[in-house]
Amino acid sequence: MDKEKILKCVDHTILSQTATWDEVQKICDDAMLYHTASVCIPPCFVSKAKKYVGSRMAVCTVIGFPNGYSTTAVKEAETGDAVENGADEIDMVINLGWVKEKRYDSLLNEIKAVKAACGGKILKVIIEACLLTEEEKISMCRVVTESGADFIKTSTGFSTGGATFEDVALFKKYIGGNVRIKAAGGIRSFEDAEKFIRLGASRLGTSRLVNLVKGARKPE
Repeated sequence: MDKEKILKCVDHTILSQTATWDEVQKICDDAMLYHTASVCIPPCFVSKAKKYVGSRMAVCTVIGFPNGYSTTAVKEAETGDAVENGADEIDMVINLGWVKEKRYDSLLNEIKAVKAACGGKILKVIIEACLLTEEEKISMCRVVTESGADFIKTSTGFSTGGATFEDVALFKKYIGGNVRIKAAGGIRSFEDAEKFIRLGASRLGTSRLVNLVKGARKPE
C-alpha cells in the first residue's frame, strides 16, 4: 500500500494542552499539502481553522475530551457549538464509569444524543480500549453499532495506551456493517499504519505519518 493512500486515511492531529494557533495552522497546511482525511484539533480552534481551510479540508474536533465524564447535556452543547463553528466531524469520549457499571442503555442514549447534535456530521465514538476488558469492548461494539454513530475509535492518546492490532481486529469482528473503525494513539510508522488498515481501520489518528513524509522530503 503506497504512502499517499495511507495518508488519505489520516486524521492529522494536534490535541496537546499547549497547542497554539500557529501550530494548528501548520497542521492544517500540512493536511492540505499531503491530502489527509481531516485535521483533528481542539474545539477552541474550530471556527478559525474552518475559515482558514474552507472546503479544502475537513475539520474534526473532540467532545468530552479526554476523560469522557462530562454530562450528556454538556457533550450535546459542546457538539452543537462545534458544528455551528464549522466542524465536519466529531470525536466523542464515552463515560467509562458507565461501562464499568454496565450502564449500556445510558451509554447508548448518550451517543444517540450526541449523534443528533451532530446534525448529520460524522460521529466517532472513543471507547478508550486500554481501560476496558474484552467483554466491555465487545459490549461497546454493540452499543456503538446500535447508536447510529459512524465510527468506533480505539483511544484518546491521553490514557495508558493507544491503538493495538488486537483491538482493531476485535472491533472488526463485533461491529455492525454500518460502523467503521478509527485507530488512534501511538501509530509511529507506515508499516504499522498499513497493518491497522488491513485489519479493518479506515481512519488513523496521528501526526507522525505526515511528519515522517516531511522529514523524508527535507534536503540533505
